[in-house]
Amino acid sequence: MALLGKKYVEARKKIDREKRYEMDEALELLPQITFAKFDETVELALRLGVDPRHADQMVRGSVALPNGLGKTVRVLVFAKGEKEKEAQEAGADVVGAEELIEKIQKGWMDFDKAIATPDVMGMVSKLGKILGPRGLMPNPKVGTVTFDIAKTVNEMKAGRVEFRVDKAGNLHVPVGKISFGKEKLMENVNSLLDAIIRLKPPTSKGTYIKGMAISTTMSPGIKIDPAYARSLTK
Repeated sequence: MALLGKKYVEARKKIDREKRYEMDEALELLPQITFAKFDETVELALRLGVDPRHADQMVRGSVALPNGLGKTVRVLVFAKGEKEKEAQEAGADVVGAEELIEKIQKGWMDFDKAIATPDVMGMVSKLGKILGPRGLMPNPKVGTVTFDIAKTVNEMKAGRVEFRVDKAGNLHVPVGKISFGKEKLMENVNSLLDAIIRLKPPTSKGTYIKGMAISTTMSPGIKIDPAYARSLTK
């Protein structure tokens, strides 16, 4: 078992491990347990009452966070013709088709998000084994295969996040930086939870959001009362 650092241990002492915090309490506590010398990313973790082994219980989507993620996002667009021009005007970092696919096949991966127009997906599918494992493959289910290029590029640049439940029914999603402060983080968290709640599979029975915790890159997690998510639907 790995030894825990002194600062981590001290941070963990400030958390009541038996308590399920209200979201505003947790966001007030979070800066007090942050000890890294960089602007840490804040992440929300959820345990869902779904069985991802069944296709009709897969939870996957994306949401444009109102306050972004606080980092520069390098956006690549696979497109041709007018859509290529549209992507460039919208601020995409890299745009192209055949030559770009060939470049990636040779090992180039200097981008964070990938978007494609439907008409070039036949070519882009060649990159499935390269982009898929990295979570970069354009997919219509999360809105990254689209003709609405300008809007999608702008959302990606502004801080749109994608999420997908893992095999154990968990989600781990960034919601901003610790420097954002309580109010901005709360807005981002609420937008994310709203998107996840809307995607509840009809076949999912019982409690949908079973557990929640929030943490920074280096900090221990703070457990959140799952009832907070349910209160957003009222």
